Amino acid sequence: MMMTQQRWQKVTEWPLMAIALLFLAVYAWQVIADLSGTAEAITDTILNVTWVVFLVDYVVNLILAKPRWRWFYRHFLDLAIVALPLLRPLRLLRLVTLLRVLQQVAGTALRGRVVIYVAGAASLLIFVAALAELDQERDAPGASIVTFPDGLWWAVVTITTVGYGDLYPVTEIGRLIATAVMLGGIALIGVVTATLASWIVERVSASEGLEQASTRRQVTELTDEVRALRQLISESRSDRDG
Repeated sequence: MMMTQQRWQKVTEWPLMAIALLFLAVYAWQVIADLSGTAEAITDTILNVTWVVFLVDYVVNLILAKPRWRWFYRHFLDLAIVALPLLRPLRLLRLVTLLRVLQQVAGTALRGRVVIYVAGAASLLIFVAALAELDQERDAPGASIVTFPDGLWWAVVTITTVGYGDLYPVTEIGRLIATAVMLGGIALIGVVTATLASWIVERVSASEGLEQASTRRQVTELTDEVRALRQLISESRSDRDG
């Protein structure tokens, strides 16, 4: 059987998610524990291996894509993630696969899916942002984000766009991460708003459909009653005339 892009993605979805989880665990250990020496070399090796796996996945998808050029220009972010070592932590975006799993667990209840999606996406974004910000800021002169709890607090107030100002990035990369976190928070709010609006529209449409069906049924019943009444009147007249 010839391999297609859809089949490749289906076969590799769970393995890639497992590798992404491994990446997250190793990266978190490396950042929080502030590893050095042999431990740092081991974690760097694991992260490099996972990066190669994601690079292979990108190349295979590009080869199998039809039309290939359209897939290429629609996935510039994937190319940047696997091509630029600076952006490699963004490969954690593969973890959005977890959100689909959570949606399946939620079943068909729309509200349940919204809650699980938002909670999962927000938690993942906060955790990854805290790690990335701490990794970039900890050793910078004048840094205020120097511990993981600092990073978590900063990520929470940033994703909610509150921004107390007690903790803030001082490096250029840290500010880029902060920008991405703020945009991610706005996007989550947009997803919730759009989903609820869609749910309301569906409920209104369903309600209108039920009302219209009920009205048609009542009209049909009334028509049948009028027809029966006319028949009765007709028969009564016939009997009287006879």
